[in-house]
Amino acid sequence: MKLKTTICFFAVLFSLWGCVPDKPKKKLIIFHAGSLAVPFKQIAKAFEEKYPGTKVELEASGSRTCARKISDLNKPCDIMASADYGVIDNLLIPEYASWNLKFASNEMILAYSHKSKFHDKINSTNWLNILLNKNVTYGRSDQNSDPCGYRTILTAKLAEKFYNRHGLADSLLNKDNEHIRPKEVDLLALLEAQVIDYLFIYRSVAEQHNLQYLLLPDSINLKKTELSEFYKTVTVDVSGKSPGKTITHNGEPMVYGITQITDAPNANLATKFLKMFFVDSVGIKIMEQNGQPSTTPMPSDSYNNIPDFIKQFALPN
Repeated sequence: MKLKTTICFFAVLFSLWGCVPDKPKKKLIIFHAGSLAVPFKQIAKAFEEKYPGTKVELEASGSRTCARKISDLNKPCDIMASADYGVIDNLLIPEYASWNLKFASNEMILAYSHKSKFHDKINSTNWLNILLNKNVTYGRSDQNSDPCGYRTILTAKLAEKFYNRHGLADSLLNKDNEHIRPKEVDLLALLEAQVIDYLFIYRSVAEQHNLQYLLLPDSINLKKTELSEFYKTVTVDVSGKSPGKTITHNGEPMVYGITQITDAPNANLATKFLKMFFVDSVGIKIMEQNGQPSTTPMPSDSYNNIPDFIKQFALPN
């Protein structure tokens, strides 16, 4: 009888032991551009494998929307990665972040599918005429939410200059405005559903989602640093830090930026993530595998504030 009681006691004990809840995982919060969704998911997985007991929470939005979540909504965030380094400079520094590291590049392309109208005829000489066709619809993202949105406007203005077609930018930008969305990856569903035939998007996103795409001339795709002076000849205004204020963006080569938020709730994990990303080259390699080549080191206006452990990946301006 005594033996049975002992066995029952341990059976109940082990049963209760198995019901003990798991220890909560340490959380790292990252806001990032929609065009970083695929590589950052892979990088987050690598981080969680390297640091068991951690959970990376990824939140994708247009880069300007990411910044607004921090500055206007006071949402907790540890790291922000923007498709345009200028978003961090203009909307977060110095109040919410103290440094900005430029880390990757991209280029504008025109994506479509095998169901798009004239998909079998579009080429480098007729693409503008096809987009302007009244039977063709195209999509773009919102310039006040997403760098891809204002880069589309810059691309249109550069195309007008490059092709010497007066009024081209207005004709293009006044068309199909009902298909403007908060971020460029929101347009993928519209393309799949045949609501739109074409969209302006980053080359890396098109490749990651196996889309067909047309390469645009270097003079308008915002890719080449040697064409910086030509890119600068066009501008676009977007909403500023406060209502009624605007920020003017000059055309320039595409460069992504990353920063750690000053009051990051999980600062230690953020440091570990940045070390793995840059020092261990894990993030850089995954980015390059996803069509977003590294630009490090590049000059930074906030070079002196960049943490010493990653300062080698930037240059003084």
